[in-house]
Amino acid sequence: MVFRFVTLLIQASERSMRRLILLRHAKSDWPDGMTDLDRPLAPRGRLAAPRMGQYLANEGLIPDLVLVSPARRTQETWSLVEPLLPPSMDVEHDGRIYEAPTERLMSVVREQPAQAHVLMLVGHNPGMEGLADLLVAGGSGVARERMQEKFPTGALAVIDLPVDDWADMAEDSGRLDRFVTPRALAVDD
Repeated sequence: MVFRFVTLLIQASERSMRRLILLRHAKSDWPDGMTDLDRPLAPRGRLAAPRMGQYLANEGLIPDLVLVSPARRTQETWSLVEPLLPPSMDVEHDGRIYEAPTERLMSVVREQPAQAHVLMLVGHNPGMEGLADLLVAGGSGVARERMQEKFPTGALAVIDLPVDDWADMAEDSGRLDRFVTPRALAVDD
């Protein structure tokens, strides 16, 4: 009886939370004559991205919906992360994420369906860092300090939001669950 009650409480609290995973693309190159949109991953980035994917899988950080910028470096990052995760998630390539300011990213997130309890964005700075800063009001002090100090390529921020619907997401309402960098996983960033 007590077990059933606790299970129901946990399920109810999970329904009233959303989790946002922000993954900045891995380290990229910028060869001469190449546009920003076409920049590929650097060798370091090709090593870091699968490590971040393995971390997501090991920690059970599995998104329901993934929005990926159309830039080559974000597409390559995702292509190295995705095979390490269960195939049950929806993936969309969203041009609004490319070079997006914080306000646009906030708008993109708010438009997502409530059925997606765990949403991941694979994008760029300064928008990703700005969105994390805008949303986070609590959580791990050490992780927050590290995130505010630098949001390097390949970094991952996991933010829990006390909402039933992404449309209700507000500034300073999130709790930083964790902030992980490739360097923390023994990969140079």
